Amino acid sequence: MPKRDHTKLICDIGELTEIFSDAPSLESFLQRIVEMVAEHMACPVCSIYLYYEDTGDLVLKATKGLNPSAINNVRMKLGEGLTGVAVKELRPICVKNASRSSSYCHFPEIGEELYESFMAVPIVRGVSRIGALVVQNSKKDDFSEEDVRYFRAISSQLATVIETARLLIGFNEKQGRQKEPDSLSHPKVIQGRVGSRGFAVAQAVVLDNLQPFAKFLAHAKDRSYSIDDFTQAVRKTEERLQALQQQIEQKLADVASLIFTAQILMLKDKAFVDTVAAGIRRGLPAPKAIVAVVEEYMKKFEDLPTAYLREKKHDVKDIGIKLLENLVGISDEENDLRGKIVIAEELLPSDILKLSSQDVRGVLLLSGGMTSHLSILARSLEIPVIISDARHLLKLAPSTMVLMDAEEGKIYVEPSETIVKAFAKKDDSRLSWKKACEAMKPATRTKDGTRVRLYANVNLLHDVQIAREYKCEGVGLYRTEFPFIVRSDFPSEEEQYVVYKKLVDGMGGKEIVFRTLDIGGDKVLSYYDYGHEENPFLGLRSIRFSLRHKDIFAQQLRAILRAGAGAEIRIMFPMISSLDELLEAKQVVRECAADLKKEGIVCHSTPPIGMMVELPAVLEIIDELAEESDFFSIGTNDFIQYMLAVDRTNEKVADFYLPHHPSILRSLKKIVDAAAKHGKDVSVCGDMAHDERYVPYFLGIGIRKFSLDPRFFPKIQKTVESTNLPEAVRQAQKLLGRDRVSDLNAVFERKAKAGS
Repeated sequence: MPKRDHTKLICDIGELTEIFSDAPSLESFLQRIVEMVAEHMACPVCSIYLYYEDTGDLVLKATKGLNPSAINNVRMKLGEGLTGVAVKELRPICVKNASRSSSYCHFPEIGEELYESFMAVPIVRGVSRIGALVVQNSKKDDFSEEDVRYFRAISSQLATVIETARLLIGFNEKQGRQKEPDSLSHPKVIQGRVGSRGFAVAQAVVLDNLQPFAKFLAHAKDRSYSIDDFTQAVRKTEERLQALQQQIEQKLADVASLIFTAQILMLKDKAFVDTVAAGIRRGLPAPKAIVAVVEEYMKKFEDLPTAYLREKKHDVKDIGIKLLENLVGISDEENDLRGKIVIAEELLPSDILKLSSQDVRGVLLLSGGMTSHLSILARSLEIPVIISDARHLLKLAPSTMVLMDAEEGKIYVEPSETIVKAFAKKDDSRLSWKKACEAMKPATRTKDGTRVRLYANVNLLHDVQIAREYKCEGVGLYRTEFPFIVRSDFPSEEEQYVVYKKLVDGMGGKEIVFRTLDIGGDKVLSYYDYGHEENPFLGLRSIRFSLRHKDIFAQQLRAILRAGAGAEIRIMFPMISSLDELLEAKQVVRECAADLKKEGIVCHSTPPIGMMVELPAVLEIIDELAEESDFFSIGTNDFIQYMLAVDRTNEKVADFYLPHHPSILRSLKKIVDAAAKHGKDVSVCGDMAHDERYVPYFLGIGIRKFSLDPRFFPKIQKTVESTNLPEAVRQAQKLLGRDRVSDLNAVFERKAKAGS
């Protein structure tokens, strides 16, 4: 390592207190600092990031050696990337291989790929975060402990200087940031949260900003249209909708049932059609007559008391657009979503299905618009989704190019050709799933030969083909709620039977676990009046709903038992909290089987019956539950959330959502031991099941069945095959002996780094 004269640098930095008053801007002053530091350190790269508490952003404000266009455009949150970790934890970060760090965050537009040696020191005054000073070099292991010590001293001096500079020349900058939502100078890179993984680059369309009718009225202003022309437009529109309905039902038979019903019915509504026709007879141009009636109906829906019915105004708007297209003879390209990235404040499950039918490339949703079931639907439909707080996205100009990296949660507005090419290569490697399918072995075994089974989570019938291609050994979790969520009323027994039978036939005799209706929380049925619930996650949901409405429960169970005739099916109840609930639910299954037998209907009369382990309440009665259950499935997402009282979607407390909390690890062991004691099998599903860090622990405590999204099969199979079971047992015992979160954090951070 080169020897550096740090004393000289500290003196030079001290002189800057006299220089900044002559600087024309804060940026030029900061630029002088990074150039001076880079020269002294003999480093090609030096950068300064400033922290803005009002937005929670770290912003690149000056750099020597990186792409200058990244200044003011590269932003990250506290804890994001190595720099974000340094500022969040108020400690220096010094690594010799930056890209291999688990905290590394890649910004391809700044050109830092060549620089592996990395040192970031937070700039603080007291406990107030001001920013970070970063140096980088292509030489590995370039920075010494002495460099770190002196850098801390430098940053201490910079804190006062920069704070003073801000007071004197930063006021206009602050005003500019406050006006930013109305300006055009928005950040080009936006960090969001991943709702559904994937990659997309396309023109953006803002749903809320569409002006659907103006173009048609302008095009038709010099033409006249008769009643017959309008009648023809109605007929063409109805034919088009019916064709679209058939198309989406072929692709998504289980959840696409009649999602265009409202629009088709409106065309059959005599009052709607006659009102438009009456306007034309009075001399109103046909396009204006359509717009007038459509806007009147939209207003009527907006004034309705329930959110579900208010959303029907979008159906009315769509009908207006389609009628005008078929009347005027032009298509509205701005409303054509094919191949576009859609930006919206909020979407319904039926909206996701419609977007899928229109072949959108991706979806950008503002915070609050994404719920867990929408995320699951989007994943099954392979639509990339990113959730963002950046409301200025709603003001993007039409046809603005946007790149979505929904692996990292980054949104690139008007990306450069270099960035697009870089991500295209990344996407090509991601899309090599067919090779991963071919490489999957039909049987998964640990290094020492212990058999482990990989089962698929299935959300839609659309997932079955993917599950088969990944050589799944069965369906460990079929979420039955989606045919309920997207409809406008409870699906009948017969409707459910058709869906379940297709699933059974599609899996070709492999085991299928049907989880009964799991609604409530954020999975709300728009057509059911729940009444006001202060906390719906602790309300009338899952098995509570089913036992409260046994008529609905019985219809579902009858459909499952009928579809499962001659097949290897299991029935599983969600959110069981007591032995009483389990016994009551089992009794309903027995009664349904008996009724079907009396009616002479073929069914599976004695399927294995199990339960989801999700609530802390079951831990003290786990032995009794194991006696009465044929199997357990541990739903890790809800289990962790309820055990630790942490909403994992709440960024303020997300750090407390710890799968490796000592109580979680010990509780998992207790559940597995109870199942083993009574000779019952136990599987694990949820996000922990597809996290490689936890697979050896699960194997070590006795888990032999994993249920997960098939796309994670290759990496989990690889992890299982590299695990020696006796060693996993020893390591699990060590982890169970640790009682501090900090100790376990360190263990699993090391695992993450080893796997990166």
